[in-house]
Amino acid sequence: MPKAVVVHATGGPEVLEFGDVEAKSPGAGELLVDVAVAGVNYIDTYHREGRYPLPLPFGIGLEGSGRVSAVGSDVSGFAVGDRVAWASAPGSYAEQALIPASGAVAVPDGVDDDVAGALLLQGLTAHYLVASTYPVRSGDAVLVHAAAGGVGLLLVQLAKARGARVIGTASTEAKEALARAAGADEVIRYDQVEFAPVVRELTGGEGVAAVYDGVGAATFDGSLATLRPRGYLVLFGGASGAVPPVDPQRLNQAGSVYLTRPSLGAYTATREELEWRAGELFAAVADGSLDVRIGGRYPLSDARRAHEDLEGRRTTGKLLLVP
Repeated sequence: MPKAVVVHATGGPEVLEFGDVEAKSPGAGELLVDVAVAGVNYIDTYHREGRYPLPLPFGIGLEGSGRVSAVGSDVSGFAVGDRVAWASAPGSYAEQALIPASGAVAVPDGVDDDVAGALLLQGLTAHYLVASTYPVRSGDAVLVHAAAGGVGLLLVQLAKARGARVIGTASTEAKEALARAAGADEVIRYDQVEFAPVVRELTGGEGVAAVYDGVGAATFDGSLATLRPRGYLVLFGGASGAVPPVDPQRLNQAGSVYLTRPSLGAYTATREELEWRAGELFAAVADGSLDVRIGGRYPLSDARRAHEDLEGRRTTGKLLLVP
């Protein structure tokens, strides 16, 4: 029997149970994939703790890469043996996973399994943030929180490739060094100083065109204070907790700024959009212009420790689970 990580009751990392599950067969529109690696993401912790509720029990994990072992009916474009990756298939912390063919993308030869499994969810997120939510233009100053995290390192690189001046935040000397190596022009140690006044100083009082904020409650007020008039506060996550309800009048007072809470599903709503974003990411990896940092590889049976390390902010880059 294949093994997987299952959640029977929501809570902390201790609720992640590794064990045997029933063998699967692909239904209409599905692929059965032998998982090479599964990506670990903050949204997995939200599912695990019940912040984003799922019917219990459920297989956890959304992202991974592997090789197709069976193809369901009504599937075209994929065959047994193909290498694929995906960003939104529940139950991906597993030796075998059922993947909707509509959400799978072919992995080119120039991209290995680890990178393919590490890239899509965070890479697609970073891509839609800088290409679509607030399309970065050459000369823009933008602020990237947690610039040494999995999304942060990709955001820094993609924003720089579009000509931005990137200001990052980080909490340790090592993370500052990683953000600078990725291309950040300035890095603010928010464990030492309040970041908002420093951003204002660095931009000559003007503020930034956009803040890409995946931290949430701990940074929201400061993020709002760093924006230029009509700037964008792009709140794409809540690693420090959910942001309380916001009075729209605050957006007026901050300079007629915009607040948006985007999600990956809304920015990969069509097959064409998914393939466009994934294709640009894979091409950038293959030509060496985008570096994907693997921060840790854990046995699938050790998913609990991976979650503990992620939530304890002890990691940089992307964490992978290996069946």
